[in-house]
Amino acid sequence: MNLPNKITVSRIFLIPVFLLFLLAPLPLGETEIAGATILNAQLIAALIFIVASVTDWIDGYIARKHDLVTNLGKFLDPLADKLLVTSAFVSLVELGSAPAWIVVFILSREFAVTGLRLVAASEGEVLAASNLGKLKTWIQIVAISALLLNNIPFEAFGLPFATISLWAALIITVYSGWDYFNKNKEILLKSR
Repeated sequence: MNLPNKITVSRIFLIPVFLLFLLAPLPLGETEIAGATILNAQLIAALIFIVASVTDWIDGYIARKHDLVTNLGKFLDPLADKLLVTSAFVSLVELGSAPAWIVVFILSREFAVTGLRLVAASEGEVLAASNLGKLKTWIQIVAISALLLNNIPFEAFGLPFATISLWAALIITVYSGWDYFNKNKEILLKSR
């Protein structure tokens, strides 16, 4: 396993730590930042989520720069992204910070594309993430981060950035899912 793949696996191992700080009733107090209050455990969870998300860029950069792109990496990287994003979105619904219906739409796209990847893999093909899919992931990460941070620092200005970014994530997620299936429909239509 090369360095980019190890970084990707570390992202997967950060998920339980992230969830522990976000969902466990840890008595770590709270902090006021820019006119908004946030639980310290939630702030730590947000920082862990952001660090884990940044590893997505780091592993991809190292893999491309040093010609370390592997089929394992093409499989693990989107899987790690989906596990991280799914755990965050489900947790945000649990906390009442994101509407369930938006999260269902977003996660449905993720499962559908994963299913398409599995069909492609059964045909001996590996479908790497598209540029639109990568943009979708980063917009989702921005939305999740803003929601985890209780809209800090935008709350101080009365700007509902977390809500706006969540809607942007929904729109780009649905569109990128349609695009992904449209560009790879021959895999589903192929007959043996």
